[in-house]
Amino acid sequence: MPSRILRKRKLIPGATSELVIEAPHIAAKAKPGNFVILRVWEDGERIPLTIADTDPAAGTITLVYLIMGKTTAHLDTLEAGDEIRDLCGPLGKATEIHKLDGPVICVGGGTGIAAMHHIAKGHHLAGNHVVTIIGARCEDLLLFRDELCSFCPEVLISTNDGSCGRQGFVTDLLVERLAEDKTVAEVVAIGPVPMMRAVAQATKPFGVKTTVSLNSIMVDGIG
Repeated sequence: MPSRILRKRKLIPGATSELVIEAPHIAAKAKPGNFVILRVWEDGERIPLTIADTDPAAGTITLVYLIMGKTTAHLDTLEAGDEIRDLCGPLGKATEIHKLDGPVICVGGGTGIAAMHHIAKGHHLAGNHVVTIIGARCEDLLLFRDELCSFCPEVLISTNDGSCGRQGFVTDLLVERLAEDKTVAEVVAIGPVPMMRAVAQATKPFGVKTTVSLNSIMVDGIG
């Protein structure tokens, strides 16, 4: 069944965009960590996109995509009022979220910040103290900074060139935070695989539970 695009926002011109889509059946059930599979046009391929946010009351879901192939390039030609041919979801195993005894640190890099945003919001709604650490090559590539600041009491930023926040990597800020706060209950990281590997290596000496998002290629979306 076609799904209508309500709003479109260019997050990084020519590279990354955000769509708010009318999908009440998905918004009502989606949990942080879930994804959807969409088909832009009748003969197009099906692609998976992680849900970046939901608004069950408005019946909408938010998707963020990196323009890197024929399908996402075609998707980026659509504007508010246009329809996506097929939208299936929510799919996948939701992230395990429950009330924790200490803070949770959510680390995001690149377009992974969008998926991390949904998980951080889920922890906030569960009553957890959420610390977010986001990083990018430069300030212009940072995503969801304002959205995270709206509910996270601590938003730490690193950029490779030092144009915003601390110059360096997200792991630098993470290690500092873990060293000064022994009550951290969990670390969640979403981003490029090298970043997630570095996060897992950084948390290991502290013995903190660490969850990363490894997305296997699944043609049918089931696994």
